[in-house]
Amino acid sequence: MIDLIEVHTEAQIADVAHLAREIWQEHYVPIIGQEQVDYMLGKFQSEQAITEQIADAYEYYIVTHHEKSVGYTAVVPKVSEASLMISKIYVKKSARGHGLGQKMIEFVEDLCRNLHIKKMWLTVNKNNSHSIAWYSRMDFTNTGPILQDIGGGFVMDDFRMEKTIGQQTPAGDVLGAAPEK
Repeated sequence: MIDLIEVHTEAQIADVAHLAREIWQEHYVPIIGQEQVDYMLGKFQSEQAITEQIADAYEYYIVTHHEKSVGYTAVVPKVSEASLMISKIYVKKSARGHGLGQKMIEFVEDLCRNLHIKKMWLTVNKNNSHSIAWYSRMDFTNTGPILQDIGGGFVMDDFRMEKTIGQQTPAGDVLGAAPEK
């Protein structure tokens, strides 16, 4: 059983920060190095940073599989712009391959539909080829490079990827969605 639970409590925030440390150490050290991982965890994924982000309109969700926390996502809806940024979407290595990422994307698509948002987007490191390929399979389009100074002498050297969200008709059909593959 897969659930996505909105993060509100200190215990949930601590759970997300713990997941971030585990996932980032395993996945990102080979891509961006230990020093940048440590910097980014402190700046963006510490309990304090997550608490501040939630106060600043980020929505965090813990993903559970058989009642165990195995990943998380964070989104920032911009209803006035009809867009939503997926700020974070991560699954523990031991839980990958069970469709959790796809369920997270479907969940975010439903959030978009409920808010009448037509486009969701994210950034992904240019050297994260496995994730880039996965996002492409999830019907995201690479719209080009983006280089962002994040302080501490570090940059995020990413691609921006976007996905158009089809809107549901009263009958429940989705208009404008990509055809089934």
